[in-house]
Amino acid sequence: MRVALIAESFLPHMNGVTHSLLRVIDHLSARGDDVLVLAPRAAELPSEHAGYNIEGLPAFALPRYPNVRIATVTVGRVVRLLRGFQPDVVHLASPFVLGLQAMLAAEQLGIPTVAIYQTDVPAYASRYGFPLAEPLLWQQVQRIHQRATLNLAPSSYALSQLHDHQIDRLRKWTRGVDTARFTPEKRDEAWRARIAPHGERIVGYVGRLAAEKQVEDLRVIATLPDVRLVIVGDGPLRARLEQLMPTAHFTGFLGGDELARAIASFDVFVHPGELETFCQTIQEAMASGVPVIATGRGGPLDLVDSSRTGWLYTPGNLHEMRMRVADLVGDDAKRAAFALAARETVRDRSWTAVCDALLAHYADAIRLNRLRPAAGWPVGPRASVTASRG
Repeated sequence: MRVALIAESFLPHMNGVTHSLLRVIDHLSARGDDVLVLAPRAAELPSEHAGYNIEGLPAFALPRYPNVRIATVTVGRVVRLLRGFQPDVVHLASPFVLGLQAMLAAEQLGIPTVAIYQTDVPAYASRYGFPLAEPLLWQQVQRIHQRATLNLAPSSYALSQLHDHQIDRLRKWTRGVDTARFTPEKRDEAWRARIAPHGERIVGYVGRLAAEKQVEDLRVIATLPDVRLVIVGDGPLRARLEQLMPTAHFTGFLGGDELARAIASFDVFVHPGELETFCQTIQEAMASGVPVIATGRGGPLDLVDSSRTGWLYTPGNLHEMRMRVADLVGDDAKRAAFALAARETVRDRSWTAVCDALLAHYADAIRLNRLRPAAGWPVGPRASVTASRG
């Protein structure tokens, strides 16, 4: 199979979109498929990965978030690139700007598209102080996903979001987790003693230090007695968060074995973000045998079995979050039971199985493309009824 992967963000910037794409590329490589990656150009963007060509396209960085680059390529250039590669399917990873251009190019060439909804960009607008922009951004999401041959979303919540915005041809496509890398065996007592020298319970967070993650909510945990709050990650809000939570330990960005060791060494994992369409770090914590406390909104609803693998708290209720953390750090037997259940829950969520499911979605998109009406896919009430069956 020949697959064109269109990435709104890619290496060297690591996030959920990049991580998923790298696993997909590895899977396609193992099968011997042909891949072309189109991504916004950055100074450190590699020219190839796993032997596949990466085409960097003209882009500019957002002023206050330099890791986010916006492609400025024309539809015509994407048409030429796709025509030269002749893909069987175009995979649009969290499409928004470059993804729209690639969608229009694929339409011109009659190539099926699979659009992956992974980032709640419209809701980000409110977090960054632009609530009036949210409806306009949803129009952009609709413009892309209503035209896609097939739309994939990682959670029940994300599927409902798309359905509520009259987006059709929906399928659920979750994410895998590397249970060999993220495992309780990586727990490191020496690391724990260095971070919590007085024997405190370690409560940890992993993710970007940005407005949409609501990391500032963790301040209510930082003051719990006999608790050491550890924040793993980096981002534009790090300096402010360090001032807000002076007793917390900030590690900066961690990857590879360092990240696996840190997560496995937590006693409890907490994620306060309400805008997660999935939340991969929750799966990584569960695979590491660490119970999870997360907000009861978005992707965590599918991942955390409240009162068995962790706790879900009412969105915005920080007192409840604090009480849930206190409950687990203060009860060794309950915490151990939750940890064991968490590990068992994700044991079979391999990336191989997830990527095989993606290939089945590709085949479905190719089949659907043959049935595409000349006037394009219908939208509105008729489409939303069809979506409920997907």
